[in-house]
Amino acid sequence: KGAIHLKIETLKKNSAFLRMPILRGVIALYQAFSIGIKALEFSAGKAYSEADERPMNPFTMALTIGVAILGGVGLFIFLPLYLTKLTGVVLHVVSRSSFMFNTVDGIIRVLIFLFYVCLIGLWKDMRRIFEYHGAEHKVIHAYEAGKELDVESVRLFSPQHPRCGTSFLLIVMLISILLFSFIPQSWQFSGKFLSRLILIPMIAGISYELLRLSARITESPLISLLVLPGLMLQKLTTREPDDSQIEVAIIAVKEVLKLEEGNVPEA
Repeated sequence: KGAIHLKIETLKKNSAFLRMPILRGVIALYQAFSIGIKALEFSAGKAYSEADERPMNPFTMALTIGVAILGGVGLFIFLPLYLTKLTGVVLHVVSRSSFMFNTVDGIIRVLIFLFYVCLIGLWKDMRRIFEYHGAEHKVIHAYEAGKELDVESVRLFSPQHPRCGTSFLLIVMLISILLFSFIPQSWQFSGKFLSRLILIPMIAGISYELLRLSARITESPLISLLVLPGLMLQKLTTREPDDSQIEVAIIAVKEVLKLEEGNVPEA
């Protein structure tokens, strides 16, 4: 049997200014990205050591991250904008109306995202990541329901969760349609592209606040409607985990609770 390797990363408390609405969402995403990179390095290092291979050096890791960021910008910002521009050549109503232009841009972005998720879901290693994703959600559900954090209790819960990052991404895409509509339709392609990049932090901050709101007003029909598409989308980004994956998720959540609350139910 394999062992579970645990690595703890702590975050320093942000100032009152950085905890302001909208801005705190941008900071939280940056921190999540930073920790995600460290977790990736840690995981890759363990995998390489077990396979007796040399781990990825810092330069290669930085290059990989840079290519991934450029690929994301190209796939989800540049490509939808370019395809929408081509659509406007054929359908003049798209090129004349800022709202129509950005609605089509948003629809294309969502379709590209769905295709991308379906495509990576065919990759065996990614399907395993989706299983760990489902395990994480099950443990959070169990904790929020006040249940014991053991495999038997956790297994009963859903692998989908309303405050998932997948739901966040979908909210981002919807908010982007609204904010991008304020970009003048008369601007050149380059201006529209650069303005979209500049607006990304604001879009992320607003989306973060909406996700926080959904956690506080769970009984609202409007909030339920808002999170429903995200829950449906999670059918693609989560899988039913096995018991070993649930065990890993339980240990991870317990360590977080120890750091934040100092009171963890024994399993």
